[in-house]
Amino acid sequence: MEGIDYLAEERKKAEFNVDEMKIVWAGSRRAFEVSDYISKLVADDPGFSKEERTMLSRKELFKDTLRKSAYSWKHIIDLQLSEEEAEKLGYFVDEPAFIDSHLGVFIPAIKGQGNKEQLKKWLPLAYKMQIIGCYAQTELGHGSNVQGLETTATFDPQTDEFVIHSPTLTSSKWWPGGLGKVSTHAIVYARLITDGKDHGINGFIVQLRSLEDHKPLPGITVGDIGTKFGNGAYNTMDNGVLRFDHLHIPRDQMLMRVAQVTKDGKYVQSDVPRQLLYVSMVHVRQALVTYASGALSRAVCIATRYSAVRRQFGSQNGGQEIQVIDYKTQQSRLFPLLASAYAFRFVGEWLKWFCTDVTQRLKANDFSTLPELHATTAGIKSLTTTATADGIEECRKLCGGHGYLCSSGLPELYAVSVPACTFEGDNVVLLLQVARFLLKTLSQLSSGKKPTGTIAYMGKIEQLMQCHSDVEQAKDWLKPSAILEAFEARAARMSVSCAQSLSKFDYPEEGFQELATDLVEAAVAHCQLIVVSKFIEKLQQDIPGEGVKQQLVVLCSIYALFLLHKHQGDFLATGYITSKQGLFANEQLRALYTQVCLIGFVICVCCSFVYPKLYEAAWKDPLNESDIPDGFHEYIRPLLEQQLQTARL
Repeated sequence: MEGIDYLAEERKKAEFNVDEMKIVWAGSRRAFEVSDYISKLVADDPGFSKEERTMLSRKELFKDTLRKSAYSWKHIIDLQLSEEEAEKLGYFVDEPAFIDSHLGVFIPAIKGQGNKEQLKKWLPLAYKMQIIGCYAQTELGHGSNVQGLETTATFDPQTDEFVIHSPTLTSSKWWPGGLGKVSTHAIVYARLITDGKDHGINGFIVQLRSLEDHKPLPGITVGDIGTKFGNGAYNTMDNGVLRFDHLHIPRDQMLMRVAQVTKDGKYVQSDVPRQLLYVSMVHVRQALVTYASGALSRAVCIATRYSAVRRQFGSQNGGQEIQVIDYKTQQSRLFPLLASAYAFRFVGEWLKWFCTDVTQRLKANDFSTLPELHATTAGIKSLTTTATADGIEECRKLCGGHGYLCSSGLPELYAVSVPACTFEGDNVVLLLQVARFLLKTLSQLSSGKKPTGTIAYMGKIEQLMQCHSDVEQAKDWLKPSAILEAFEARAARMSVSCAQSLSKFDYPEEGFQELATDLVEAAVAHCQLIVVSKFIEKLQQDIPGEGVKQQLVVLCSIYALFLLHKHQGDFLATGYITSKQGLFANEQLRALYTQVCLIGFVICVCCSFVYPKLYEAAWKDPLNESDIPDGFHEYIRPLLEQQLQTARL
């Protein structure tokens, strides 16, 4: 069994330039070169090994993560890695750690919300890791509802300080990564109070621990919230709990770009719009979309490799059994996930461009596209992270019993990916925010305001409410125009239906709560339209490499038709397609699966020694360090040696 490359024949089937497909996946030749360089750097360095990660105790695991974080930082300094290379290093080290919160949210929060003096003071310290920070917003009692946070920051004009306090148990900060054991500082979000008046939520830079002995400062109770779901996974991160007992901080540690409090206690808003506070948040959500595509692709790679190696049933005259990958039930579950990984990668690329474009507009005081960006990042984050979590679990099941082993890589990948469904915004709550954006867009149509960008289709709402699919045979569903109109009509009609139902309520908020399920489904339809349209737009670009574009066209059609099949009830209920046209879509989808089989497996160019790897991993488990387990002589031998004459067995 050892030494047999079961995937060699599959790779020969590839009808496209594999190297060029890698570049398409990476986004550019430069991005591929960076990824290739850093991945080899990590893979070849035993200091980054994660082989025994799922077998370590929590304390051992956390200590090893601290070591790897320091080791990574040394690489960044010694090799003078660029920001892009450092980001990739974190991705391939693949271990959630305090440094993620420090670089990913603490520093961006200061950059986005601090004034010039604060940037000058705090950023050099943070960039040099002379202080380590986290982002303390979520509380034990409030997450998505930021306006409901209970922590208070009351200004004391006599001392020229803010008094940070946790008035209730539920006001305890809960979940911030890096808070539990490592962070010296935090961006703490609290209710700003001056002279008895509540001015809402604002951020404050708060020192938590001594820079000399690392002990919590007086007035601060801080620790780790405990073991989390899965082996390894996010247990490498010290997610923390934090309480304040009338902690005093200097007035100038209030983040002051948008507003400030004067020495005499006057609350003054600057001319900088509060919308800027959303910018760091949308960048984090955009990054999560990119992460989702990577996580899903890893799961699909594992499941595809396993499905090509695994053989079950169908042996005739002593010949080989059938490859699991050739079963239609396996293809219908696996190939849409492969297509989804590419779809999420391309929408992530576009979303990154959109974030950059909006940021540039904001610098010119153009805030016109910010609401769309907020809604889009919220919706696409929700859509992709949910699909990725579900997809990884499906890949686990596609690997049969072996997928349940930690050595398959899938249980930990699931455990580390599924939290994205709730952090940086609960996915259902985010979809409701998208729904509000859609309803507002519809309400503005009568004023003559022309929708643009991702909601441009709303500008032809009358046409979309009346049109019907002209598909007459299965292959008609391969036309991008047929797909695009179907998804536009579905999204438009579901949004209009919600708006019409909402208008029947005397109180809009009551109606919004009552219709929440329908609104979520309308938001999903809108977000799926965005992903499908961006996949189609990607295919309109010049994509080099023999056969590469053709295979991406196949994957795009699979993604769109899989969604049409999965949500066929929506397309039928809105009246855009007939049941016969739905059958045509299913027929074409099955045909496309055969074409994927012929492509080979581009994301599975690595080792195919599935069974030897599983066997070797089993013997590395600490339980196999001895033939006789701990506890045998104490508990099992007495059972084996007991006299059972009186037992009624």
